[in-house]
Amino acid sequence: MANAWMETVAEAQRRAKKRLPGSVYSALLAGSEKGLSYADNINAFSELQFAPHVAGNHAERDLGTRVMGQDIALPVLISPTGVQAVHPDGEVAVARAAAARGTAIGLSSFASKPVEEVTAANPQTFYQMYWMGGRDVMAARMERARRAGAVGLIATLDWSFSYGRDWGSPAIPEKLDLKAMAQFAPEVITKPRWLLNFARSRSLPDLTTPNLTQDGPAPTFFGAYFEWMQSPPPTWDDIAWMVREWGGPFMLKGVSRIDDAQRAVDAGVSALSVSNHGGNNLDGTPGAIRMLGPVVDAVGEQIEVVMDGGVRRGNDVVKALALGAKAVMIGRAYLWGLAANGQAGVENVLDILRGGIDSTLLALGVGSVQELNREHILVPEDFTRTLGAHPSRALATD
Repeated sequence: MANAWMETVAEAQRRAKKRLPGSVYSALLAGSEKGLSYADNINAFSELQFAPHVAGNHAERDLGTRVMGQDIALPVLISPTGVQAVHPDGEVAVARAAAARGTAIGLSSFASKPVEEVTAANPQTFYQMYWMGGRDVMAARMERARRAGAVGLIATLDWSFSYGRDWGSPAIPEKLDLKAMAQFAPEVITKPRWLLNFARSRSLPDLTTPNLTQDGPAPTFFGAYFEWMQSPPPTWDDIAWMVREWGGPFMLKGVSRIDDAQRAVDAGVSALSVSNHGGNNLDGTPGAIRMLGPVVDAVGEQIEVVMDGGVRRGNDVVKALALGAKAVMIGRAYLWGLAANGQAGVENVLDILRGGIDSTLLALGVGSVQELNREHILVPEDFTRTLGAHPSRALATD
């Protein structure tokens, strides 16, 4: 490609779509059912507006912040995402890109690369877990992440059985055996650059989950998914146990309700992420940015609050920070960059966001992301969605 640089996340998405086999791209796009939550995650940002200054602005801006005990160069974290078969280097390439740009990576327990390889590429790694397999199994997985050097734990709870999509779901094989390769050959052969990347690495897309085994062969993605399906949902006591068992910085991901945020504080978490799982879960939940303000108001003075869902440009990040988030997490944006141009593509996406944050701070007359507050944005009266506003905590049961 004559010019590998991408000037927007939208361009990264276009190049990813052009490069990837249709089934792989569709798996990245994801969403569930009608796609209401997916769409609102993105569209809600457009309802927020800025009030810029024209003189006396700062010649230099400070984008650095601190989340989960880690100093990062910009308020953008890599969100954990499952098996990254879009590029042979997968999560290791993403980890290197994040390290090169001075930020942390969340590594999914469903990742295609071992935690040891990812922490070697980026010491600022948060290991992510679902509630699955029981306490003994989870304790062993935490210990492995701890030994590997993970500096924080992320527990993701907002995952359900929602899977049907009105636009159709891709066929994903459990493993790449001869039958699967024959089935997908027609769409793969039309994407020679994607195929060439794997050929050069002398590997095939890895559909296993190496972080979910202590020894022996790694389970397939669907094998791991089945284990999760068979695990009873966690209680708040289970979350408190996870916090104690980990014994370090701990983020609860997927919070949308005030009462849940308050219970998370009671459980001892260090941080929480306001999220609807990128619209891949229960369809019809509000966009994450709409739910952020009320959660910050409820618990923001007690724990760190971040947000993920729908971030596509630097001014989206600024809007989230103005509503009280310490940082945002990105998922699809960096995966599109990875698909388009490997590690350099992920660095490109982070540079896009950094540039947009810096430009927006300049226009607002703000010298640091730490100074952002709600005076810098215009929030329509009907924008915010407050969920769980009147919890009866004394009557709550596990």
